[in-house]
Amino acid sequence: MKSISKNRKAWHDYFIEEKIEAGVSLKGSEVKVLRDGHGSIVEGYAMVRDGQAWLVNAYIPSLKHASYLNHNERRDRRLLLHRNQIERLDAATRQKGYTLIPLEIYFDDNNRVKIELGLAKGKAHHDKRDAEKQKDAKKEAQKAMKRY
Repeated sequence: MKSISKNRKAWHDYFIEEKIEAGVSLKGSEVKVLRDGHGSIVEGYAMVRDGQAWLVNAYIPSLKHASYLNHNERRDRRLLLHRNQIERLDAATRQKGYTLIPLEIYFDDNNRVKIELGLAKGKAHHDKRDAEKQKDAKKEAQKAMKRY
């Protein structure tokens, strides 16, 4: 598994309750750019529209050596999921506060582009502070364990 891009900010801003792996329908120039390790999913999100799952606002830059066959950098990309998964995600995101966030985009063992989605609920400001305190306490405990 070769990771292309991770969304580290998602773990800070959201409670990730469930992870789902999905395929991504891409054009050839997009795959070439991703093989070079370029692209970002930090600003992206996923949604269900007309019975299909879509990845919206993910950034895959244009291929420099392509001509007129190049792709739009922030186009909507279709996610490849089973129908029952799409229906379950649609029902979950209709609940207040839930959204689908891309966590990581990578090549699997068969060299197919996959994306890991997280069913997430937004954190309030005080929740973020609590998470920081817990992380700091864990670091301090690890330092103390190393000393003894």
